[in-house]
Amino acid sequence: MLINRAYRYELDPNTHQRSLLAKHAGTARFAYNWGLSRRIALWEQEKKRINAIEQHRELNVLKKVELPWMYEVSKCAPQEALRDLDRAFQNFFRGLKTGRKVGFPKFKKKGRHDSFRFTGAIHVFERHIQMPRLGKIRVKEITEVQGRILSATVSREADRWFVSLTVEMEICDPVPVQGPAAGIDVGLSHFAAIVSGSENVKIEAPKPLNRHLKLLRRRQRRHSRKQKGSKNRKKSALQLARLHRRVRNIRQDFLHKLTTELAKTKSVIVVEDLNVSGMLRNACLARHIADVGWGEFRRQLEYKTKWYGSRLVVANRFYPSSKTCSACGAVQERMPLSIREWTCPACGTHHDRDINAAKNLLTLAG
Repeated sequence: MLINRAYRYELDPNTHQRSLLAKHAGTARFAYNWGLSRRIALWEQEKKRINAIEQHRELNVLKKVELPWMYEVSKCAPQEALRDLDRAFQNFFRGLKTGRKVGFPKFKKKGRHDSFRFTGAIHVFERHIQMPRLGKIRVKEITEVQGRILSATVSREADRWFVSLTVEMEICDPVPVQGPAAGIDVGLSHFAAIVSGSENVKIEAPKPLNRHLKLLRRRQRRHSRKQKGSKNRKKSALQLARLHRRVRNIRQDFLHKLTTELAKTKSVIVVEDLNVSGMLRNACLARHIADVGWGEFRRQLEYKTKWYGSRLVVANRFYPSSKTCSACGAVQERMPLSIREWTCPACGTHHDRDINAAKNLLTLAG
């Protein structure tokens, strides 16, 4: 089975290499913004569209006359940025045709979108990674990279640089997992209620944003009081970025550990098809829903079940898992979120809302 896998490492560049990395990120950001403004102007003036190849030719002409500083970096940085812009427009127009809401491409801002991508000659050594125009850059920790390297995406998070290697590799077809099936109902009070065989478990979410919210607000207030353009404001922005990075890392670590364990031990995993983007429009619950990461949880399950030999079943969005009695099958007319426990009027069985929903999902395992 042919798959794409990513290896992500933290770089340990010296001062000169940090300057080169920042130049590459700035050039990629400039090319993306230039291409976006050019497309908008061309459409407003002539009602014409242009693709990434044509824009790259235009940029090459400008480089010789008006933008000679772009020769200091690899040609891959602006070229891949224009390809990203092309994909952004394709997604936008595809969303218009299918009725799916996809935002119009936005301009990138320095400090928020510091990333670029390489293709071509990329080599991994015992303690270094070699990339075009950057040479060998030391890596803090590295493992053996298997497969053919397709690209390397370099990004900055706060004051640290990371590289993500996209690798194409052939793996053996996984042996089907022999474990029991599992029904999973996600929620806010508990991240997930898991029913598997005779086991009923509730998994607590780390909720890193909620834990660090007080500190985050304090740092945001301090940052808002700093004078724009001052060194203190830059230091404050760096502290904020570090805190956001910590919150994201805690969430990702929890989701990766849970999804890997489920994919390796459960033969069939049944989850609900939740409209997460629609739920995020709820002003009261949006922060809490974003903090637990339901969408990322399902995304990881989708590819990990294929890797490890289990099967993912997605229940219909309108399946009444919470309102259906798992004992007799009676369906209640309505059940607001405030009701966490209820007794079935038909058979008298007392239910925990989340465990009952997970039991009903388990019946769909087939």
